[in-house]
Amino acid sequence: MTYVNILIGSIAFAVLAPVLGCLLEGIDRIITAKMQGRVGPKLLQPYWDIRKLFEKDDVSVNSSEKIYLIMALLFTIIAGGIFFSGSDFLLCVFVITAAVLMFIVAAYSTRSPYAEIGAKREILQVLAYEPMIVFLAVGLFLTSGSFAIADLFAMPEPLIVMDWGMALIFIGLVFVLTIKLRKSPFDLSMSHHAHQEIVRGITTEMSGPTLGIVQIMHWCENVLFLGWVAIFFVSANLWTILIALAVVAFVYFLEIWIDNNFARVRWQTMLNSSWIVALVFGLIGLLIVVL
Repeated sequence: MTYVNILIGSIAFAVLAPVLGCLLEGIDRIITAKMQGRVGPKLLQPYWDIRKLFEKDDVSVNSSEKIYLIMALLFTIIAGGIFFSGSDFLLCVFVITAAVLMFIVAAYSTRSPYAEIGAKREILQVLAYEPMIVFLAVGLFLTSGSFAIADLFAMPEPLIVMDWGMALIFIGLVFVLTIKLRKSPFDLSMSHHAHQEIVRGITTEMSGPTLGIVQIMHWCENVLFLGWVAIFFVSANLWTILIALAVVAFVYFLEIWIDNNFARVRWQTMLNSSWIVALVFGLIGLLIVVL
């Protein structure tokens, strides 16, 4: 039944995640505009933007580029299906990492020097956040005795209450979430802020429907990563779902605030700070969980 659950979860995620991701980006744009003293767009402006992309001619550099991006989107949907169906968290991490690798290969396939620089920066971002994600997976296993998300949701108390070590790991996750959500100051490979880009980084050679696929993938990623935040606060008690939603909303607002108040840093700063946070909060959090 596990594979059936993953299939059902992937189909549901493929339908619902782009809708939720679109609304999240609309909220992001509205809050960003208010912080910058602008009127800002309407809530559904991201939908109209992506609809316009799919109405444009397909001018991909080569046929393989689009195939890699479709595979990246497919892996992202499967990762979301694995997570929200209550299956293996570690498998979810592996699949979403495969999606990122497909995205990187798609950029390299264009043979553009600007896209290749963006792809190299994307690899650096993976190296920056991956240690903390590994500590998260190990912490979940040590606390619950299983990698299954369903087992985590069936625990009598939320993870963050059961052990202070998990609270430290949560702080580390929020830090690297800035990279995962592609927010400043760690949006090195690609930024949604036009003023930070001379060229478009990893998506320099992507336009029209191809760029639309990238945007939908990003929406799905946002929903999945915010789900990772929620697992620290959800338990067998249904009322904890409300607490988890409130925390997710606060964390997303915090990421928007960080995005609008910090300039992009050098890759060395991103890599060093992420590894320091992983060692301090991730490793110490694991030691507390074990002891």
